Amino acid sequence: MRHGWYVPQGRYVELPGRGRTFVRELDGPPGAPTVVLLHGLGATAGLNWFASFRPLSAHYRVVALDHRGYGRGIRAKRFRLADCADDVAALTDVLGIDRFLAVGYSMGGPIAQLVWWRHRDRVDGLVLCATSRNFRGGVVDRVRFAGLGLLGVGLAVPGIATGSGRGWHAGTSLLAGRMPASLRGWALQELSGHDLRSVLQAAEAIGRFSSHDWIEGVDVPVGVVATTHDELVPLRRQLKMARSIPSAVLFPVEGDHMVVARSPGSFVPALVEACDQVTKRATGWPGGQALPALP
Repeated sequence: MRHGWYVPQGRYVELPGRGRTFVRELDGPPGAPTVVLLHGLGATAGLNWFASFRPLSAHYRVVALDHRGYGRGIRAKRFRLADCADDVAALTDVLGIDRFLAVGYSMGGPIAQLVWWRHRDRVDGLVLCATSRNFRGGVVDRVRFAGLGLLGVGLAVPGIATGSGRGWHAGTSLLAGRMPASLRGWALQELSGHDLRSVLQAAEAIGRFSSHDWIEGVDVPVGVVATTHDELVPLRRQLKMARSIPSAVLFPVEGDHMVVARSPGSFVPALVEACDQVTKRATGWPGGQALPALP
């Protein structure tokens, strides 16, 4: 327990042939389905999902890992989104999980999409939060993810580091300002484990990512948790992604890209509802709501 938010302590797990990663888990009720939580750019599993662990664990087994180069995740010379997706499949193998819901926030959205694309026999459904099918766009969008993206995607604020490290310190201080006051010291500690090279490579990888050519083939239930005032991943991009997936159902949240840190009381209920509806639909139950018209 951390000042009212329950964040599981976590443990290291060896992924054969891949390296050692760090995982936070809650068992949930006996026989519960599994959700695998995939964090955003510059965040960690604990930071991105600090308010979500306990509410989700009422109905699910919850598994959340630090992606490679982040926090206490696998260390590698090159960050690739596909490797992160394969890490998820390897982790669920080690944990004895046959099928699961892949839940991605921002950068975690492309990773979740790739988990389905590369390991579709393992995925019962997707929940995609504050994310898109691509992040290329125009010049303005590319600048956001090459520079400003490092100051805001997911929960992370790694900053642009200088030789003295002052840029990194300024970035982590900005993150602390977004977190609940009681968690700021812990947030800084979580961020201190990042490999800056991996964070920069991840920002570049997001800028190159596109599922445009294959996302229409997603054949599992999908929930899209859309942040309605998002400047980093504009709502129009989130809605275009939702429309491109035949099974997608929208769960709007009033807030910007940092709503998961600024206002978890708004974000978490939408997340839980999306997971519940996707799970029900995966077993034939109806649920969710229709997509609104594109602004």
